[in-house]
Amino acid sequence: MPMDTVSGQVTALIKRWLRGINLKIFYPLLMFLSAFMKSRKEAFQHLVIDLNNKLVRMEHPRTNRILILLPHCLQFDQCKIRITHNIYNCAGCGKCEIKDLIRIADENKLNLFVATGGTLARRIVKDVRPEAIIAVACERDLSSGIVDTYPIPILGIPNERPFGPCFNTRVNLEAIEAAIKFFSTDGK
Repeated sequence: MPMDTVSGQVTALIKRWLRGINLKIFYPLLMFLSAFMKSRKEAFQHLVIDLNNKLVRMEHPRTNRILILLPHCLQFDQCKIRITHNIYNCAGCGKCEIKDLIRIADENKLNLFVATGGTLARRIVKDVRPEAIIAVACERDLSSGIVDTYPIPILGIPNERPFGPCFNTRVNLEAIEAAIKFFSTDGK
């Protein structure tokens, strides 16, 4: 095996190991500290997400087996159609970003699912078996989900909550597209 290949594999293992330390040691330590500093808990979770994203970017995994995982709170709360079992039930009314996310996933031939919680999200990951994940959620669900699915590389995108938590949340579509481009082997 050429020396460059061996060196590259060792470097990739070290980067993955650093991400593991962040998720398996640093995250629990911060959550312990947040028990005494409750006002800082979300900031600590955001820090772990940002650090994870930077470490994933350092690893630079390339794949087209990408799962986009969304929270159910992205759906407009007055919508009569439930998309939690099948996102393609969406009528495309435009009152939320689901139709745009479906378009983005379809254009890139990616798996797209909505999860109502951590248990369902973990089951989706187990069933789909992606090589990379783009996850959208609040800091609490996102940070714990990233920890639970390690070593799969995940780019976490915290949702925007203009109406408060778990209600008509939004996501930055450009961030989703940038994450797809980052992971994609063809760099679309």
